Amino acid sequence: MSTEEIQPLIDTPMLLGETPLWHPGESTLYWIDIADKSVHRFRPSDRSHHRWDVPSEPGCIAYCAAGGLLVAMRSGIAKLDTVSGELAPYINAPYDTSKIRFNDGRCDANGRLWLGTLSDDRTQRAGELFCIDRGTLRSVGHSVTVSNGVAFSGDGKTLYHTDTTAHTIMAYEFDLPAGEIGTSRVFRHFSPDKDSAYGGRPDGAAVDSEDAYWCAMYEGGRLLRLAPDGTVLREISLPARCPTMLAFGGDDMKTLFITTVRHNRSQEELAQYPLSGYVLTCRVEVPGRSEYGYIE
Repeated sequence: MSTEEIQPLIDTPMLLGETPLWHPGESTLYWIDIADKSVHRFRPSDRSHHRWDVPSEPGCIAYCAAGGLLVAMRSGIAKLDTVSGELAPYINAPYDTSKIRFNDGRCDANGRLWLGTLSDDRTQRAGELFCIDRGTLRSVGHSVTVSNGVAFSGDGKTLYHTDTTAHTIMAYEFDLPAGEIGTSRVFRHFSPDKDSAYGGRPDGAAVDSEDAYWCAMYEGGRLLRLAPDGTVLREISLPARCPTMLAFGGDDMKTLFITTVRHNRSQEELAQYPLSGYVLTCRVEVPGRSEYGYIE
């Protein structure tokens, strides 16, 4: 696919776009800007764009089955009423907020939100994976430096989890009814050598209807579609060097929405990749799956 087929969703770039989320009930796209401390909504039906400011960096969002959004911020988890704009505290942050914050997350088929953390200095394995189940937050361990790439196989028997700094995606046996993680295997490891052939490191992800795992390759300027055994099935080059995550959406679930980064990137990079920071869209042949909502 050529970069000419990839277009910005709106005219305004983000600083650090993340967690695109297609709401199947609303036919609406949500996402966050971490550095700008904001949550965004775009309605394709009338092309309206709305933003909500939040008090600290959001790391991920999930839609609530009962309405509104769950927003995991550095300061803790809150519920956002997307009608009134009210942001109500829900769960306190379980870490030192001066050093750690929430990052990427996703709901499983039973309505639990699985989300990870990262350390600000990116040098300590102080990040871990958490689960929110009906209002109760628990740690499930799995120490990482930057938690990312949470996704589930179609049958709910595999949980994917990435440590971006380690350039590694893990696959865990997953007991969906119990909400428990089992034996792990390395799904795919990428070379950390930043030479001329460097392809980036794995960031956010999504699984399509054929059980392929799509991941955004941060600093690699590309998306990869991986088979369940980790084999690369497809690569899409992007007009942004730092994609962060992707989501499937649209009426047929064949539109990809891709968040990217502009914040703290060099002028040389921005000149080479002028769409850095924009939410990008493109069409794909294989549809994705609808995301699950959080159930309280």
